[in-house]
Amino acid sequence: MREAGRLTLLANRQSKDLWVSRVIDYVVNRQNEDGGYTFCQGTESNAQDTYYGLAILDLLSVPFPKVEKTLEWLQSFVPDNLYSHYYVAKTIKLCGKEPEKKLLRKFILSLPIVNGEFGTVDVYAEVASEFLSIFMLIELADMVDVEINRKKIVDWLLSFKNNDGGFGAHGHSNLNSTYHAVASLSSNLGYYVNSLRGTLEYVRACEKLYGGFTVVPNGAIPYMEHIYYGTSTLNLLGERLRYPKQTAELVLKCQNANGGFARSDLGTSTFEDTFYAVSVLQTISRQR
Repeated sequence: MREAGRLTLLANRQSKDLWVSRVIDYVVNRQNEDGGYTFCQGTESNAQDTYYGLAILDLLSVPFPKVEKTLEWLQSFVPDNLYSHYYVAKTIKLCGKEPEKKLLRKFILSLPIVNGEFGTVDVYAEVASEFLSIFMLIELADMVDVEINRKKIVDWLLSFKNNDGGFGAHGHSNLNSTYHAVASLSSNLGYYVNSLRGTLEYVRACEKLYGGFTVVPNGAIPYMEHIYYGTSTLNLLGERLRYPKQTAELVLKCQNANGGFARSDLGTSTFEDTFYAVSVLQTISRQR
């Protein structure tokens, strides 16, 4: 029995090593000559993929290849919106350097939301949630010591907490919005999120017996970003997955032949989905 257990442990370790080595190959083979990264070989480097590429390697404790070239590319990149500022600054930090604080402070201070002035809340198809920009902005402000009106931002976020415990605009909760609201309140605004009555119940309602999470409780398909948002929100609330084995199996089914992970078991690999997958698998491994 002892020998059988040892062989099972060895087999599990070898299996883990295999998916990890495939992920590493997937990422490093998509670094361009300029030092940046792209999830699609043969296309130009971009800030988002460069961030997620290095974030994946960082999760796996893998040294960054040609990191000086990557830094050169990042420092020559001219951000023109919140998202590009966020990805460039975060990636420079991953490389062990500090972003250009003067430029970043000037950009952040130009945004009305810093002072608690909020516009209309709308969600577009390409944006994860209506609170993603707030999540990014608060993190950037902390990075360069810009004072923000935390109370107004906390009150604004809490105004989107619905009766079902989830967060979302116009009274409609979803897991994406719930994660970004809870993450902003907890990590960046110092709010005691365990006091959010009903939020844990909402997240649990999105958790599936067959593994993963769906974007709303009555959803049928658990996509990779929802698995990540659900797992991460539980972490922030001090809770664990109920179905870790099923969730790990579901995530691993989304790894493609090129080593990257897709949004589902039939999708195309992306750096973003691969980051989500690696993060979830590592969380499950730590909680065993």
